[in-house]
Amino acid sequence: MTAQTHIFEETELEREAEADGLLDAWLSRAELAKELGLSVDTLQRWETRRIGPPCVRVGRKALYRKGAVRDWLRDQEARKMPVRRRT
Repeated sequence: MTAQTHIFEETELEREAEADGLLDAWLSRAELAKELGLSVDTLQRWETRRIGPPCVRVGRKALYRKGAVRDWLRDQEARKMPVRRRT
């Protein structure tokens, strides 16, 4: 982990800590499914296969940190972009 990455992570966590409510920076599985236009079952299947956005379990409830979902979406976008090589 670079110093710049570490600073970014601390800043992100500080912003989340300053949110009004304890879970303001988190989404339930149902909320994320609705936001992404997916089914709850798809997100559950992705969690099992470890291919979807990272989540945290609190009892039976799965919670997704908004910042982590944004990062995961950016990673998905980067993987789909073709790499152009100089000729």
